[in-house]
Amino acid sequence: MKTLAEAFSRLLEVLDLLEADYLVGGSVASSVHGISRPTMDADLVINLNTERIDEFVSLLGSDFYADAGMLRESWAAGRPANVIHYATSYKFDLFPLQGDAYSQAEFARRRFVETRSFGEPLECCVATAEDTILRKLLWYRKGGESSERQWNDIRGVMRLKGPALDLTYLRTWAPELGVLDLLRRLLIEAG
Repeated sequence: MKTLAEAFSRLLEVLDLLEADYLVGGSVASSVHGISRPTMDADLVINLNTERIDEFVSLLGSDFYADAGMLRESWAAGRPANVIHYATSYKFDLFPLQGDAYSQAEFARRRFVETRSFGEPLECCVATAEDTILRKLLWYRKGGESSERQWNDIRGVMRLKGPALDLTYLRTWAPELGVLDLLRRLLIEAG
Protein backbone atom coordinates (compact mmCIF):
# COMPACT_ATOMS: atom_id res chain seq x y z
CA MET A 1 0.00 0.00 0.00
CA LYS A 2 2.13 2.86 -1.31
CA THR A 3 -0.35 5.52 -2.40
CA LEU A 4 -2.75 7.72 -0.53
CA ALA A 5 -5.67 6.38 -2.58
CA GLU A 6 -4.73 2.83 -1.56
CA ALA A 7 -4.50 3.87 2.09
CA PHE A 8 -7.89 5.60 2.01
CA SER A 9 -9.44 2.64 0.21
CA ARG A 10 -8.04 0.27 2.83
CA LEU A 11 -9.42 2.40 5.67
CA LEU A 12 -12.87 2.38 4.05
CA GLU A 13 -12.61 -1.37 3.44
CA VAL A 14 -11.87 -1.98 7.13
CA LEU A 15 -14.84 0.18 8.16
CA ASP A 16 -17.01 -1.78 5.74
CA LEU A 17 -15.78 -5.11 7.18
CA LEU A 18 -16.71 -3.87 10.65
CA GLU A 19 -20.06 -2.55 9.37
CA ALA A 20 -19.09 0.85 10.81
CA ASP A 21 -20.84 3.72 9.05
CA TYR A 22 -18.80 6.88 8.48
CA LEU A 23 -18.81 10.27 6.84
CA VAL A 24 -15.91 12.24 5.45
CA GLY A 25 -15.98 15.89 6.48
CA GLY A 26 -13.55 18.77 6.85
CA SER A 27 -11.36 19.93 4.00
CA VAL A 28 -11.99 16.83 1.92
CA ALA A 29 -15.75 17.54 2.03
CA SER A 30 -15.23 21.23 1.26
CA SER A 31 -13.05 20.20 -1.70
CA VAL A 32 -15.83 17.91 -2.94
CA HIS A 33 -18.46 20.66 -2.67
CA GLY A 34 -16.31 23.72 -3.32
CA ILE A 35 -12.79 24.64 -4.32
CA SER A 36 -10.32 21.75 -4.20
CA ARG A 37 -7.19 22.28 -2.15
CA PRO A 38 -4.44 20.01 -0.84
CA THR A 39 -4.68 18.86 2.76
CA MET A 40 -2.41 16.73 4.93
CA ASP A 41 -5.27 15.00 6.75
CA ALA A 42 -8.81 13.76 6.33
CA ASP A 43 -11.58 14.01 8.92
CA LEU A 44 -13.91 11.03 9.28
CA VAL A 45 -16.81 10.72 11.70
CA ILE A 46 -17.19 7.05 12.51
CA ASN A 47 -19.95 5.07 14.18
CA LEU A 48 -17.68 2.41 15.68
CA ASN A 49 -18.34 0.65 18.96
CA THR A 50 -15.44 0.91 21.43
CA GLU A 51 -15.37 -2.89 21.75
CA ARG A 52 -14.38 -3.14 18.06
CA ILE A 53 -11.33 -0.88 18.25
CA ASP A 54 -8.80 -3.71 18.69
CA GLU A 55 -10.26 -5.43 15.65
CA PHE A 56 -10.19 -2.14 13.72
CA VAL A 57 -6.48 -1.63 14.48
CA SER A 58 -5.67 -5.25 13.65
CA LEU A 59 -7.46 -5.06 10.30
CA LEU A 60 -5.63 -1.84 9.36
CA GLY A 61 -2.41 -3.81 9.58
CA SER A 62 1.19 -2.71 9.58
CA ASP A 63 0.76 -0.03 6.89
CA PHE A 64 -0.78 2.30 9.49
CA TYR A 65 0.27 3.71 12.81
CA ALA A 66 -2.78 3.06 14.98
CA ASP A 67 -2.70 2.83 18.77
CA ALA A 68 -5.69 0.85 20.06
CA GLY A 69 -5.27 2.14 23.62
CA MET A 70 -5.23 5.76 22.47
CA LEU A 71 -8.24 5.19 20.24
CA ARG A 72 -10.22 3.53 23.06
CA GLU A 73 -9.34 6.33 25.48
CA SER A 74 -10.28 9.04 22.96
CA TRP A 75 -13.50 7.26 21.97
CA ALA A 76 -14.53 6.83 25.63
CA ALA A 77 -14.06 10.58 26.15
CA GLY A 78 -15.87 11.45 22.91
CA ARG A 79 -12.68 12.95 21.44
CA PRO A 80 -11.03 12.39 18.07
CA ALA A 81 -7.93 10.28 17.55
CA ASN A 82 -5.89 9.58 14.47
CA VAL A 83 -4.24 6.90 12.42
CA ILE A 84 -1.32 7.63 10.12
CA HIS A 85 -0.43 5.89 6.89
CA TYR A 86 3.31 5.22 7.09
CA ALA A 87 4.19 5.36 3.39
CA THR A 88 2.58 8.76 2.78
CA SER A 89 2.63 10.23 6.33
CA TYR A 90 -1.01 11.12 5.74
CA LYS A 91 -3.14 11.48 8.84
CA PHE A 92 -6.74 10.36 9.15
CA ASP A 93 -8.48 12.16 12.03
CA LEU A 94 -11.20 9.88 13.36
CA PHE A 95 -14.11 11.43 15.27
CA PRO A 96 -16.56 9.24 17.17
CA LEU A 97 -20.16 9.88 16.16
CA GLN A 98 -21.72 12.08 18.84
CA GLY A 99 -25.24 11.66 20.18
CA ASP A 100 -26.42 15.27 19.95
CA ALA A 101 -29.29 16.12 17.60
CA TYR A 102 -27.16 18.01 15.07
CA SER A 103 -24.47 15.31 14.79
CA GLN A 104 -27.19 12.71 14.26
CA ALA A 105 -28.93 14.83 11.60
CA GLU A 106 -25.63 15.51 9.81
CA PHE A 107 -24.74 11.80 9.82
CA ALA A 108 -28.17 10.80 8.49
CA ARG A 109 -27.81 13.24 5.56
CA ARG A 110 -24.40 11.99 4.32
CA ARG A 111 -24.17 11.00 0.67
CA PHE A 112 -21.95 8.81 -1.48
CA VAL A 113 -19.96 10.92 -3.93
CA GLU A 114 -16.83 10.60 -5.98
CA THR A 115 -13.75 12.51 -4.83
CA ARG A 116 -10.31 12.97 -6.34
CA SER A 117 -8.87 14.30 -3.07
CA PHE A 118 -6.75 11.17 -2.68
CA GLY A 119 -5.12 11.30 -6.10
CA GLU A 120 -7.54 9.16 -8.05
CA PRO A 121 -11.33 8.93 -8.24
CA LEU A 122 -12.77 7.18 -5.20
CA GLU A 123 -16.34 6.89 -3.97
CA CYS A 124 -16.98 7.61 -0.31
CA CYS A 125 -19.65 8.86 2.05
CA VAL A 126 -19.31 12.63 2.47
CA ALA A 127 -21.08 15.27 4.55
CA THR A 128 -23.56 17.34 2.54
CA ALA A 129 -22.62 20.82 1.35
CA GLU A 130 -24.87 22.37 4.03
CA ASP A 131 -23.31 20.31 6.82
CA THR A 132 -19.83 21.06 5.49
CA ILE A 133 -20.62 24.78 5.74
CA LEU A 134 -22.04 24.44 9.27
CA ARG A 135 -19.08 22.37 10.55
CA LYS A 136 -16.58 24.72 8.92
CA LEU A 137 -18.38 27.69 10.53
CA LEU A 138 -18.08 25.93 13.90
CA TRP A 139 -14.33 25.31 13.38
CA TYR A 140 -13.88 28.90 12.21
CA ARG A 141 -15.59 30.16 15.37
CA LYS A 142 -13.62 27.79 17.66
CA GLY A 143 -10.40 28.94 16.01
CA GLY A 144 -11.04 32.56 16.96
CA GLU A 145 -12.45 33.46 13.52
CA SER A 146 -8.93 33.99 12.24
CA SER A 147 -8.38 31.14 9.78
CA GLU A 148 -8.51 32.53 6.27
CA ARG A 149 -8.19 28.96 4.99
CA GLN A 150 -11.39 27.87 6.80
CA TRP A 151 -13.28 30.94 5.60
CA ASN A 152 -12.09 30.40 2.02
CA ASP A 153 -13.23 26.76 2.19
CA ILE A 154 -16.69 27.94 3.29
CA ARG A 155 -16.81 30.60 0.57
CA GLY A 156 -15.81 28.00 -2.02
CA VAL A 157 -18.72 25.75 -1.08
CA MET A 158 -21.08 28.72 -1.11
CA ARG A 159 -19.78 29.87 -4.51
CA LEU A 160 -20.16 26.46 -6.17
CA LYS A 161 -23.33 25.21 -4.47
CA GLY A 162 -25.07 28.53 -3.68
CA PRO A 163 -28.41 28.20 -5.48
CA ALA A 164 -28.68 24.47 -4.71
CA LEU A 165 -28.12 24.90 -0.95
CA ASP A 166 -30.96 24.19 1.45
CA LEU A 167 -31.06 27.60 3.15
CA THR A 168 -33.90 26.51 5.44
CA TYR A 169 -31.68 23.72 6.82
CA LEU A 170 -28.77 26.13 7.27
CA ARG A 171 -30.97 28.72 9.01
CA THR A 172 -32.50 26.04 11.25
CA TRP A 173 -29.19 24.68 12.57
CA ALA A 174 -26.99 27.81 12.57
CA PRO A 175 -28.68 29.33 15.68
CA GLU A 176 -28.56 25.97 17.47
CA LEU A 177 -24.82 25.76 16.78
CA GLY A 178 -24.14 29.39 17.69
CA VAL A 179 -23.01 30.42 14.20
CA LEU A 180 -26.03 32.34 12.85
CA ASP A 181 -24.04 35.59 12.72
CA LEU A 182 -21.33 33.88 10.66
CA LEU A 183 -23.91 32.36 8.32
CA ARG A 184 -25.47 35.81 7.82
CA ARG A 185 -22.03 37.25 7.05
CA LEU A 186 -21.42 34.47 4.53
CA LEU A 187 -24.78 35.01 2.84
CA ILE A 188 -24.16 38.76 2.61
CA GLU A 189 -20.69 38.13 1.12
CA ALA A 190 -22.19 35.73 -1.40
CA GLY A 191 -24.62 38.46 -2.46
